[in-house]
Amino acid sequence: MFDFHIHSRVSFDGHDTGEAMARAALAAGLKEICFTDHIDYDPLGTMPDMAFDTSVYNAEYDRLEVPGLKIRRGMEFGLFPDNVPQFREDLKRRPFDFVLGSIHFVENLDVYFESYWRGKTVFQAERRFLEQTLACVQVHNDFDVLAHLTYISKPPCHPAPRPLPYAEHREIIDEILRILAEKGKGLEMNTSGFDRCGGFLPTEDYFRRFKELGGEIVTVGSDAHRCNRVGQYSHTACGILRDIFGYVCTFEDRKPVFHKM
Repeated sequence: MFDFHIHSRVSFDGHDTGEAMARAALAAGLKEICFTDHIDYDPLGTMPDMAFDTSVYNAEYDRLEVPGLKIRRGMEFGLFPDNVPQFREDLKRRPFDFVLGSIHFVENLDVYFESYWRGKTVFQAERRFLEQTLACVQVHNDFDVLAHLTYISKPPCHPAPRPLPYAEHREIIDEILRILAEKGKGLEMNTSGFDRCGGFLPTEDYFRRFKELGGEIVTVGSDAHRCNRVGQYSHTACGILRDIFGYVCTFEDRKPVFHKM
């Protein structure tokens, strides 16, 4: 089993050491993991620095080995429609095995916090998030997999937590999935929503539609920021993807590896 979305203390919002996270992964029965620490930029400059220090990253991971566990090095980059040049610069920091692209900010606000939700219905908050996601996947080509497509379902300030319904936003979701498939990009089944909004991010129906539209690359990630969440629900997610695709992907040197299951 695999977990390709993990944050250690190298991320601004992480808590535990890389070694502790890796040993927790082994204890959870995982075979391969990838550290995907944050490189994110607050457009209003009100948040603390959200881009990891490369020297700290290297010191944490370059010599990290845990017998019985394959460890990959990656990052999670926060996408904006206008930060393509910044992304290319950050990719030069070091070699990566895997790069997630994600959306955390919409209308210059972090969707995790109440300020984004103020004055919006749930439908409006979801739609603006998906519109931002579409704008990003249209212009960005440097990521490998889109992380947590339905991240908007997860924030604690969500007034009515629910998995984002595919049927209510079908046209825009289909366009996002179609572009990912055409560009050869992957889709992540992020398990961190399961005990927060009642479903994976995104849910199974998105992956069935992704396959119908030609999508092939699928990964699983816990989005763990603490040891106790490493690999959480990963076995279940891998089983769902096995039933749809027959495999789950990992990455090495930015190339997908297909694990038949």
